[in-house]
Amino acid sequence: MKARLNWNGGMAFDGLTESGHRVLLDAGEESGGANSGPRPPEVLLHAAAVCTGMDIVLVLNKMRLKVDEFYMDIEGTRAEEHPKRFTEIAITYYLKGDLPEDKVIRAIKLSSETYCTVIHSLNAATSYHYAINDEPVKTLE
Repeated sequence: MKARLNWNGGMAFDGLTESGHRVLLDAGEESGGANSGPRPPEVLLHAAAVCTGMDIVLVLNKMRLKVDEFYMDIEGTRAEEHPKRFTEIAITYYLKGDLPEDKVIRAIKLSSETYCTVIHSLNAATSYHYAINDEPVKTLE
C-alpha cells in the first residue's frame, strides 16, 4: 500500500490514498497549524474504530444477522511524554437488531484478535525505513 503526501505550508499535508481518496491533515493553531483538517492521532483513533466496526458488520452478515443500527464511541488515552502514544483505547459498540449477545461478542473477538489491521498494527513491532530524496538513510543518529 502506498500514498503520497504534499506539504501545503504551515503544518498541513494533503495526500492521495492508493484507492484514490484525498486526505487533508493539519495541526491546531497552538501547534503552528491552521486547523484545516484532523490531527494524525485523531485519524488513527478513528481508523481503529472503523476497522473493528467493518469487521463486526462483515462477521455478523456472514452469520446471517441483520444489523439495524450501529455506532461506536471511542476514547484514546495518550502518554504525557513524547511520543505521546496511545496507551489505552476503549471502544463502546452500540448495535441494534435481532443480535444475540454471544454472536456480537464473537464478532468483536474475531475483529480484535484476528482481523483488524489497525489494532494489530498499533500493537506490532513495526519496522520503519527512511529515505531522503530517494537515498536510503542508514541511521538517523
